[in-house]
Amino acid sequence: MKPTAKPSPRDPKGNLTEGSVRDHLVRLSVPMIWGIAAIISFQLVDTYFIAKLGKTELTAISFTFPVTYFIFSFTMGFGIAMASVASRMIGEGRHEDVKRVSTHGLLLVALVAGLVTIVGLWLHDPVFAALGATPETIVLIREYMIIWFAGNAFVTLPLVGNAAIRATGDTFSPAMIMCLAAGINVILDPLLIFGGLGIPAMGMQGAALATVFGNSCAMLAGLYIMTQKDLLLPLSNLHFDKFKDSMRRLLVIALPVGLTNGIGPLVNGAIVGMLALQGEAAVAAFGVATRVEAFAFIILMALSIGMAPIIGQNWGAGKPARALEAIRLTLSFNIVWSVSIAIMLMIFARPIAALFSSDEDIIGLTVLFFWLVPISYVFSNLVNGWCSVFNAIGKPQRSFSMIILKMIVLTLPCAWIGGMLMGTYGIFLAIAAVNTACGLAVHFWSWNTFTRRDSVLLASRAAA
Repeated sequence: MKPTAKPSPRDPKGNLTEGSVRDHLVRLSVPMIWGIAAIISFQLVDTYFIAKLGKTELTAISFTFPVTYFIFSFTMGFGIAMASVASRMIGEGRHEDVKRVSTHGLLLVALVAGLVTIVGLWLHDPVFAALGATPETIVLIREYMIIWFAGNAFVTLPLVGNAAIRATGDTFSPAMIMCLAAGINVILDPLLIFGGLGIPAMGMQGAALATVFGNSCAMLAGLYIMTQKDLLLPLSNLHFDKFKDSMRRLLVIALPVGLTNGIGPLVNGAIVGMLALQGEAAVAAFGVATRVEAFAFIILMALSIGMAPIIGQNWGAGKPARALEAIRLTLSFNIVWSVSIAIMLMIFARPIAALFSSDEDIIGLTVLFFWLVPISYVFSNLVNGWCSVFNAIGKPQRSFSMIILKMIVLTLPCAWIGGMLMGTYGIFLAIAAVNTACGLAVHFWSWNTFTRRDSVLLASRAAA
């Protein structure tokens, strides 16, 4: 039988294989609410202040969302892989291997970030032209994205470092790190966008600079915490002889998870292209609605992140019943919260839309989105929840299959047909319909698979 997880000598609460699963879930998830709110706030704050520059600028920043979110989502795959590998190693009592994988993971993601920067700068104009941006809009987009690409490594490295810290059972430190970054962004955004204190107004460039500087501070803080928690190898002995093994362990999860995460933003990019055919107002409304939507589900994202080390450690320790309890608790809350948010967004749709724009076309289409799509949130979020479960136990291929079904097989063709038949209304209606149908199918299949096959198999191996 696999050894019971050993608490880190620096963190007595690091053992998640004993004690109340509910208490662990609350303790790990609550700090992440603030951390994820901080991450989401970057784009929400940018949207709020840039909207004050004008309709064209709001449209321009809305075009950047699918691209920046695709890159963020793809590199987040490395963070998810780190959390999965490290938490299972902790569950198996292998602390030295945790240090090695954490260090090599940071080196690996730095290389990936550099490659993304080169490719992003090279393909910038063709990508945004393909999304439907006009030449005039691309000029504004370039002001933001050139700086964002140049600082991409500072955005990426904290994702992996924070994931290693969370694997130890500490979600407070990563949350505070991202709150620090978000606080800096909130302070610098209006100052750099509109100017003041002797600083010239930089518009879109100012928003990008604020984002990069905030994340740079997060990176430095994360490295300091990792050092304090003994999660990094000394520079004198980086164990490059085992770098290949670390890459294999991380990439086998990071690549499918990164591709899975990236599919959503890619499809959203395609939807932005479809909406561009309906006019600038449709693109801007979709940008506002999806930013508000993301902010509304901070708690569910926090639960998914808090759930992952619990599932990972207990899976590594051969305790599937505890992992299943964490899943039950998370999905139950998921349903209640999704329904509550849907009701609130439908009731307050117009006041929320008016916060971001005074243009009646943009407000009207944003309200339309909030009247149609939130109904399906309860089903869509079940898909996201199960993807987190399978990633945590090291089976990302299943998550990949779910997202392919939802986004590529169903959402893209249905949105295209909806747009052809009913314009913007048809696209939003298609999104809601696919969320509902796919969410139900994925939930029943996943519950069946996990409870009848995976847990039974693991339990029999542990007993042996």
